[in-house]
Amino acid sequence: MAFIVIVAIVIYFVLFAWTWQSLANIEKPKKVAIILIGIFVMYLITLIVFQIAKGNINYPNDNIQNSIKNMLVAIFTGINGLIVMPQIAKMIDKINENEIEKELLTKKIIILSIIFVMCLIFESGYMKNTQEGILKIYQTMIEK
Repeated sequence: MAFIVIVAIVIYFVLFAWTWQSLANIEKPKKVAIILIGIFVMYLITLIVFQIAKGNINYPNDNIQNSIKNMLVAIFTGINGLIVMPQIAKMIDKINENEIEKELLTKKIIILSIIFVMCLIFESGYMKNTQEGILKIYQTMIEK
C-alpha cells in the first residue's frame, strides 16, 4: 500500500510540475486555478470511467468497494491528467499569447480528444480487470 501512495505522490508531482511549466507566461494564481480545475475535471471523468468499469462486479461490502474506488480513481486521475493537462496547458498559454490560429487550435483539440477517449476505453477495461483481480485476491485471503 505504501508503494501505491508513493507512486501516486510522484504522479501528481510530475503532473503539477509539467502543467505548471506548460502554462509558461500565465500568472501564478491563474496557473494554480487552471491546475486545480484540471485535476477536478480529470477526477470526475475518472470517476465516471470507474462506474462504467464497475458494471456488474459484486463487492462483498461497501467498505471494500469504496477502498478500491478511492485507490483506482486517485491513481488514474493523475495518469489521465498526465495524458491531457500539459497539452491543454500549452494550448491555453498559446491562446493567452495570441500565438495560435483558431483552425490549428480546433485540430489540436479534436486530435487530443480522440486520443483521450481511446485511452479512456482501454482504461475502462483495465479498471474492470484490476477490480476483478483485487476481489479474487480478497476472496483467496478470506478462504484461508
